[in-house]
Amino acid sequence: MNLNDFYKITDADEYFDFFGIEYDQRLIDAKRFHLMKKFGELIEKSKELQGVDSEQLLGMYRFALLKVYKDFENGYNPSAAEIWGSLDKPSACFTCATQVGCSSNNFETREVTFSECGLTHA
Repeated sequence: MNLNDFYKITDADEYFDFFGIEYDQRLIDAKRFHLMKKFGELIEKSKELQGVDSEQLLGMYRFALLKVYKDFENGYNPSAAEIWGSLDKPSACFTCATQVGCSSNNFETREVTFSECGLTHA
C-alpha cells in the first residue's frame, strides 16, 4: 500500500478495498457522488499539511474515507443547496460557446442561461 497505488484508484469501491474498509455496496451505489465529493474535500485539505510522510498521509486518507462513510451510514444527507451550491455555474453549451446557431447574443461573457438560447441543450 503506497501513495502511487492510491493515486491510480478511479472508483469509489477501490478506495474501500485499498484501505481494507468493509462497506455496504447499496450505500456506495446510492451515495457514490456525495461520498467521493466529501472524501475529495478532505484529501485536498490534507495536502496542505507540512512534514507528513507518505505512511501518515495514507493513514489520514483512510481515516477521512472512514469518517465520510460513517457519516453517510449514520444518516447524513446533504441538502439540495449544499449539493447545487458546490457545482460550477454552467457556461454556454458548445454550440453557444462557439457562436454557431445561438440566438442569445451573449458571447462576450460566454454564460448563457438555457432559456436565453434558442437551442435544445442536453
